[in-house]
Amino acid sequence: MRLLRHLSLYIALSLGANAAWVTPATATDRSADVAQLEALRDGSLKRLVIHSTPRDVSDAEFFLEDETGMASLADYQGKVVVLNFWATWCAPCRKEMPQLSELQEEFGGDDFEVLTIATGRNTPAGVAKFFDENGITNLPRHQDPKQALAREMAVIGLPITVLLNRDGKEVARLLGDAEWNSDSAKAIVAAMIGPLDEN
Repeated sequence: MRLLRHLSLYIALSLGANAAWVTPATATDRSADVAQLEALRDGSLKRLVIHSTPRDVSDAEFFLEDETGMASLADYQGKVVVLNFWATWCAPCRKEMPQLSELQEEFGGDDFEVLTIATGRNTPAGVAKFFDENGITNLPRHQDPKQALAREMAVIGLPITVLLNRDGKEVARLLGDAEWNSDSAKAIVAAMIGPLDEN
């Protein structure tokens, strides 16, 4: 019950003043949004670094799960994305993957997606085994085997999680694992999604 009260409070606060994530913002408006997102950080999300200005991302392609094709981050524009770089050998990745799955379960759809990309030496079979062992059924098993995307995105350790706005720009990142199913994480995602455009 307490969790619901906290989440309701976070969402109410964030929805009331975060429409700028949906529509183009001036530099002044963007600063206000940064302050609001920073205020929502708590617990392990305190380590989330929110950029003063959204940053361009790499256009490097990565393999879709089971190497069925290629994609780039531009393919996800129009929705808020939690982009998680991870590897099968990474213990903190194993810890946070079920939490990312919970975040996808709650918010996933036309407006939001958790995008997981295994970077480096991870075979499709190894990635599938990792997901099976951790009961993950709702996250993609995409791969960046030569670390082209990871290099261009300055991934210096694993896991690294990057938040992308609807314009496909990086607005924040976190090095290391975090509680992605926490009230704080959910409030940040809800704030970034914001109220839907009626037009």
